[in-house]
Amino acid sequence: MGRAVTLREVAQLAGVSSRTVSNVVNGYANVTERTRARVLKAVEELGYRPNLLARNLVQGRSGQIAVVVPYLDTPYFAELLQGVIRAARVRGYNVLVDQTDGDPDHERMLIKDGRSRLLFDGVIFSPLGLDQQALAERDPGLPLVILGERVSQGTFDHVGIDDVTASREATEHLIDIGRTRIAAIGDQPYPTGEAAQLRTRGFRLAHSLRGVPLHEDLIIPTPRFNRADGARAMTMLLERPEPPDAVFCYSDLVALGAIHVLVSRGLRVPEDVAVIGYDDIEDVAYANPPVSTISPDKEMIAATAVERLLLRIASPAPLPGQEFRAPHRLVVRESTIGR
Repeated sequence: MGRAVTLREVAQLAGVSSRTVSNVVNGYANVTERTRARVLKAVEELGYRPNLLARNLVQGRSGQIAVVVPYLDTPYFAELLQGVIRAARVRGYNVLVDQTDGDPDHERMLIKDGRSRLLFDGVIFSPLGLDQQALAERDPGLPLVILGERVSQGTFDHVGIDDVTASREATEHLIDIGRTRIAAIGDQPYPTGEAAQLRTRGFRLAHSLRGVPLHEDLIIPTPRFNRADGARAMTMLLERPEPPDAVFCYSDLVALGAIHVLVSRGLRVPEDVAVIGYDDIEDVAYANPPVSTISPDKEMIAATAVERLLLRIASPAPLPGQEFRAPHRLVVRESTIGR
């Protein structure tokens, strides 16, 4: 095993003081973003690891953060977790992972039971079972960063993308390639279905802005964003007297399920039905055909969530909640434009 890298060596490479390096790796806020980025680059380049035991003993912390997601079998969350773990490791933190299955009682316990803080110092949380009001009733002493579509309302940090704009762009792409009967798979019209509702809003907005008739009967709700629900919804759509010529799916897994049904029925994608997904998981680039999708900047979402959580952990007083929007882009592949 090689010699351990020292804090002073990191400081020399980054061109800052040892105190500044210490402030960055411990999550203190009194460092500019430019300096913080330079220090973190040096930390990663040299492979520096803080003395976790000493730091945690002095600060009375566990040295661990929790990441709580609804489903670990969803590739989007798996890819996001990889980014969180990388960002946390550079800062000397371990990551605990919990799957809630959308159980509101379990989610509530994780953010309301003060004993949880014996296990972790803060939580990056993607809620599914809790609505906005339930989140507001969390343990006020728990540092918390929310992913997804639950806006902060000043009580916690929220990191996500602009779902309305992204969904509008996905739908406009289908309109731009000449499709007129466009379906949407994934609406969830209940209190905890904000993600789906925002995507439906963007879907509707695209029709309104482009002056294209909206077919309400082609908006299909699903319990989850998975392959099975995508396949069931696509089967329903094909049984309509006038099936769609394009489908906007609220996740890539939904899109893969929809494409499976289309191909099994002898329909061509995209010639007969164009399909676009959402999330840009690795699988869709290798599907047949490769799937067009909305690609959120998952690395930025993960890094921002970790950064904000550590600032909250280090702050002696509660910080006001802030909204952080990560960029996204439309990725066009063969499922909408063909070969």
